[in-house]
Amino acid sequence: MKIIITAANGFMGETLVDYFSKAHEVVVIIRKPIKYKNAKTCSWDGKNLGDWAKELEGSDVLINLAGKSVNCRYNEVNKAAIYASRLESTSVLGNAIKACENPPKLWINAASATIYRHSLNDPMTENKGEIGSGFSVDVCQKWEKSFFDFKFTNTRQVALRTAIVLGKNGGVMIPFKRLTQLGFGGKMGDGNQQFSWIHIEDVCRSIEFIIKNESLSGAINISSPNPIRNSVFMQALRQRYNRFAIIPSPEYLLELGAKVIKTETELILKSRFVIPEILEQAGFQWKFPKIEQALKEC
Repeated sequence: MKIIITAANGFMGETLVDYFSKAHEVVVIIRKPIKYKNAKTCSWDGKNLGDWAKELEGSDVLINLAGKSVNCRYNEVNKAAIYASRLESTSVLGNAIKACENPPKLWINAASATIYRHSLNDPMTENKGEIGSGFSVDVCQKWEKSFFDFKFTNTRQVALRTAIVLGKNGGVMIPFKRLTQLGFGGKMGDGNQQFSWIHIEDVCRSIEFIIKNESLSGAINISSPNPIRNSVFMQALRQRYNRFAIIPSPEYLLELGAKVIKTETELILKSRFVIPEILEQAGFQWKFPKIEQALKEC
């Protein structure tokens, strides 16, 4: 297959390029040129049509990962950039597909499981999940709307409502590992919030599964079927790194720390209780369904 991946210069994108380039032709569309061993690269600005759009013609899959990181302070400048980077890239890709004589058979767009409300005890599935409120949720809603507002006859569409991604080469595992090794491996806040997660290899495998299963479309939860409480996750980290000094992080301390490192506590205090019902019903098999298995590999 010919697979196009936009904004593949982050942890998840680089892993996807490596995963799919072993068996398929991969073209990476990015803002800043990066050399990939087994992939062609094209440049774009994420909002305007250009020569890069020719690569979509006759391709099999388009995977759009474009979007400014939410690991920042939610000031007005960053909020505007978070919206623009998602909505503009989605819009220009939709228009590029419309201009194709032979459009991609499948358009996969990044999305987020944070679209669901804060939930301690009620599982959020694609069919029964309740949409939350606030800035992050509004971003997710507008993002998905801009994606699904495009209607195509020959291009299937899937939005990936992805949970927290775990992997040894990047993402959240790096700060979590450092905190644990320094003795700050206690619960965060009251520790009761649900932690929905997925191993990076299962992200790649689930996308491959979606590509092969043409009956799958719409918004799909990309997560392990076994979310856990924050306190359980932190305990598993302590056991993995042989650290038993438990220094908890109360909410007021997290708020202070978030200001210092320029991020938001929502990323760790919001309770995300996400269940991947569509993948389960379609027969997807996770390689890392339990947190202990995932952390061992990480």
